[in-house]
Amino acid sequence: MAEKEEREPKRKICVGILAHVDAGKTTLSEQLLYLGGALRERGRVDHGDAFLDTEPIERERGITVFSGQADFCWGNSVYYLLDTPGHTDFSAEMERVLPALDYAILVVSCAEGVQGHTETLWRLLAHYNVPVLLFLNKIDRPGADAARTLTQLRRKCSPAAVLLDGFSGEINNALAEELAPLDDDLLTRYLDGTIAPDEWLPELRRLVRERRLFPCFSGSALRGEGVREFLDGMELLTETDWEEKEDAPFGAMAYQVRRGASRLVWLKITSGTLRCRDEVLCRAADGTQTREKVTELLRCRGGRLTPIESACAGELCCAAGLSSVRAGDGVGDQPPAGPRELTPVLLSRAQWDESYDLRAVLAAFRTLEDEEPALSVEWNEPLRELRVHVMGEVQLEILRELMETRFGFSVTFGDCEVLYRETIEDTVHACGHFEPLRHYAEVHFLLSPGPRGSGITFESRCPLDVLEKSWQNLIRTHVFEKEHKGVLLGAPLTDVKVTLLTGRAHLKHTEGGDFREAVYRAIRQGLMHAKSRVLEPWCAFSAAVPQEYAGRVMADVQRLYGTFSPPVQEGETAVIEGRAPVSTFLNYQRELTAFTRGRGSVSIRFDGCEPCHNEAEVIAARGYQPEADTENPAGSVFCSHGAGYYVPWQEAESHMHCEWK
Repeated sequence: MAEKEEREPKRKICVGILAHVDAGKTTLSEQLLYLGGALRERGRVDHGDAFLDTEPIERERGITVFSGQADFCWGNSVYYLLDTPGHTDFSAEMERVLPALDYAILVVSCAEGVQGHTETLWRLLAHYNVPVLLFLNKIDRPGADAARTLTQLRRKCSPAAVLLDGFSGEINNALAEELAPLDDDLLTRYLDGTIAPDEWLPELRRLVRERRLFPCFSGSALRGEGVREFLDGMELLTETDWEEKEDAPFGAMAYQVRRGASRLVWLKITSGTLRCRDEVLCRAADGTQTREKVTELLRCRGGRLTPIESACAGELCCAAGLSSVRAGDGVGDQPPAGPRELTPVLLSRAQWDESYDLRAVLAAFRTLEDEEPALSVEWNEPLRELRVHVMGEVQLEILRELMETRFGFSVTFGDCEVLYRETIEDTVHACGHFEPLRHYAEVHFLLSPGPRGSGITFESRCPLDVLEKSWQNLIRTHVFEKEHKGVLLGAPLTDVKVTLLTGRAHLKHTEGGDFREAVYRAIRQGLMHAKSRVLEPWCAFSAAVPQEYAGRVMADVQRLYGTFSPPVQEGETAVIEGRAPVSTFLNYQRELTAFTRGRGSVSIRFDGCEPCHNEAEVIAARGYQPEADTENPAGSVFCSHGAGYYVPWQEAESHMHCEWK
């Protein structure tokens, strides 16, 4: 298939390229761009000249930190390529682009095989319902085995992973027998002999789009082997319908924010057309809606930004002027994205020279948080302490360098600590009242335990004739707009269902912030009554060691409060998979490398939260006093004789105005 066509490409396809670190993802991106005519020369990560690694910090370290973007043509299509970070510490950056993808290219090294982060990527792609094509890379490396890697993919990811090397659209008998069982209707037609040869390709496109077929192609990105064949296969097996959506009302999803000379928001246009100077509706995840004007539109290719007049459905662009839009927000007709799956499990305290202007340092951290919301920068004024949420030590090193190179501040970070969370184990009534003079709001909730991993959820059982819909919507907004703190550690609250039972507003005195105060106080009051539990992050691990060390690893896992499945034999290697608390297992890689003399390895991935294995010890060490936390009061404020007065949380229920039972 020729790289360039006489006619203008018609199909628009956004593809993201993902991989475990060092699987060859950026090298494959360079090859795709080169063969697609977007590059005159191929760069290399180890030479520091990869086209999509545009930041000096990426070129120096040889890793992708920020998602890079470019486009190229192949066949009758224009492909918008997003190269994402492969290191687990930058998984939040990677996850943000997934809702913008039409298809994903998952790169797996045939030398290392399917690793822990590969499985994490697979689960995320399933969560976001992204169709996947796989490139089995590094087949030229000693010890590489494409057949073994394919077997691992079928066992750990999906049995529908099918090797299609050399696929040209023709289906022979052997391939037909492998593909037909993937779909009942297709199998019936194949067995009946009623499927025509020219019907196979549309059926395969459908199966790929529906995530029921995962085409695999093998090659060597570094040597360019198999890449052209992969492009041909991708052209044959993908399809989009963006042309049909160009005349629809405008909609776009924001997937990235970057600050330079101006603040730019990266958008995937999901319907209609966006033009420079358009005024658009901006829809935040918390329900807030504003209207803002697009002052500039740009196309991004590597590190180059080019002004454009418009962008239409299926295209990627950058927009200036959308000051309130953050990653995950919707624009126009597009609703905001849901909560992210991956969240940091560690926190660290930042330290800097006292001679620095505090406001300038905080502003720098807020800028980085604007670009990477998962940092969740916390400034504690009484303690004069700033904390950031991170995925690991490498991310802290990058933050340190960014603060130095972008803002001129020399910042250090303390040792990483586990980021605990809190939940409740019983159902409690919660109430909050806020009534200083000429203010009024009251709410009653039921707080109940939610499924593990569900976060905070909301439901209303309050009749509309008791409290108007507009007030109920406002209450819902206040439930979600803040990260509520638990009462054992002051850690973030999670896995709690908040049910609105009743509430009351005053026709004259209720103002915008009154329900915010009532909601916050009600949730806090309920937590003070509830039986709370500390949750700690757990990781899933896969340890590969020589047979003689299997017993040692299993004993270590038990010592570290983890669990494991029976070892699996792979030649002379024992593979042990299991789960363990992050707090005990975080540094086990170093220990395992030492006692196996470098012959063993372990990969880990975040795997949810579980009740803390040493809760009493953690609570005692933190020393948190919930009633001394003046920023999170549990009591309510009532009014008598023209003056407001405070009622402690233990007594608040008897003062409430609403009947709730």
